[in-house]
Amino acid sequence: MKELSKITETFTESVIREMTRICDAAGGYNLSQGFPDFESPQEIKNAAIAAINDGWNQYPVTYGESELRKAISKKAARYNGITCNPETDITVTCGATESMIATLKAIINPGDEIIVFEPYYENYGPDGILSGATPRYVTLYTPDWSYSSEELAQAFNEKTKAIIINTPNNPTGKVFTRKELEEIAALCIQWDTYAITDEIYEHILYDDMQHTSLATIPGMGNRTITINSVSKTYSVTGWRVGWAIAEKAITQRIRKVHDFLTVGAPTPFQHAAAIALSFPDEYYIGLQAHYRDARKFLFDVLQKVGFQCSLPKGAYYIIADTKSLIHTLDARDDFSFSHKLIELTGVATVPGSSFYSKSNKGKTQVRFCFCKKWETLYAVEKALDKLV
Repeated sequence: MKELSKITETFTESVIREMTRICDAAGGYNLSQGFPDFESPQEIKNAAIAAINDGWNQYPVTYGESELRKAISKKAARYNGITCNPETDITVTCGATESMIATLKAIINPGDEIIVFEPYYENYGPDGILSGATPRYVTLYTPDWSYSSEELAQAFNEKTKAIIINTPNNPTGKVFTRKELEEIAALCIQWDTYAITDEIYEHILYDDMQHTSLATIPGMGNRTITINSVSKTYSVTGWRVGWAIAEKAITQRIRKVHDFLTVGAPTPFQHAAAIALSFPDEYYIGLQAHYRDARKFLFDVLQKVGFQCSLPKGAYYIIADTKSLIHTLDARDDFSFSHKLIELTGVATVPGSSFYSKSNKGKTQVRFCFCKKWETLYAVEKALDKLV
C-alpha cells in the first residue's frame, strides 16, 4: 500500500490525554488533564438547556452566532481593553484549540518560522508542524519562569512570521508582565511579526497579578491575534466554544480556514456562552478564591512529600521537580515516574518532557493540576502520603 502521511510521524498523540486514559483505567485521581471535576455554574447550564429547547440545534452562522460575537466584543472591551468589531474581527471556533491551528494556517507560508516559549502547552508543537511553520524555542527558566532577553532577541529574524504567547501560562503558571509584553511588542514591530496570544486563563490570577492583553500594547492592535474560550473560566471544557480576535484582513483568512475545518462551534452552547460572558464581577472573584486556596493546598502537599516546586502566578497548574523522589519510585525518567506514581498512589500527572521540544528536557519534571473539588484534593493528599 502507498505510504501514509510522513508529517504525522513527526509528533505523538497527546501525552496529557493519554495520562487521563491511564488514570481512568486505574480508577485514579486525575491531576493530569486540566478540566474541573466540579459542577459548571447552574446559570450557564440552564442557558444551554434553554437554547436547545428554543430550537438552536442546527448549523450556526459559520464564524459565530451574532449574539455571542457581540458578547465577546463587549467583554473584550470591558476586561481586556480590546476594541473589536463583532461583524469583522471575531471568529468563533471549536475551542481555543481550533482557534490556534486555524490562525496558524491562515498566516503561515512555506519557510516561515514561529517563536514558542518552552515549556509550552503540548498542542503548539504539532500545530506548528501541521501549519508548515518551523519553530524556534525560547526557554523559560525556573524558579520564576523568566526568559533571557538576549535569547528572545536572537530568536527573531527575517523568516519570523509569529510568536505565540500563552499568558497566564500552561504549564508553568507564569503571567507575562506588561514590561515583558512591551519587550515582545518592540521585537514584533522591529521584525514586522505577528503575535498570537492564548489567554484562556485570563481570570485565574494570584498574588495581585494583573492580566495584560498584548493587543493593547501600542503598535500591536493590527498584528495580534487574541485567542480565548469559555472552557477554563466557566468550567465547561467539553463545550468547545472558543474564538479568535484579529483585524479584518486576518479574520477573513481565519474564517476561511475555520469554515473548512469544522463549519461551526456547537450552536446551543454558543448562545449559552453569551450568557456566561455577562456574569458579574463576583463570579470571577469567587473563581479566583477557590483556585487560590486549592493552589496553596496542593503546593503544601507536594512539598510535604518531597516534590520541589514554586507557587504559580496564574492558571491552575504546578510543575514539580521529582529529583528527590525519583529513586523512591525506582523511576528512570519523567514517564516511568508518572506511570509508577499512578500504580503506587493512584494520582495521575503529566511527564514534564512532553512540554519541551527535545525529549532530554523536563526529565525530572511533572505537571499537576489543581482545578478539582475539595473531596478530590483531600483524597490526593492522603494518597500521596504513601511517598513519605
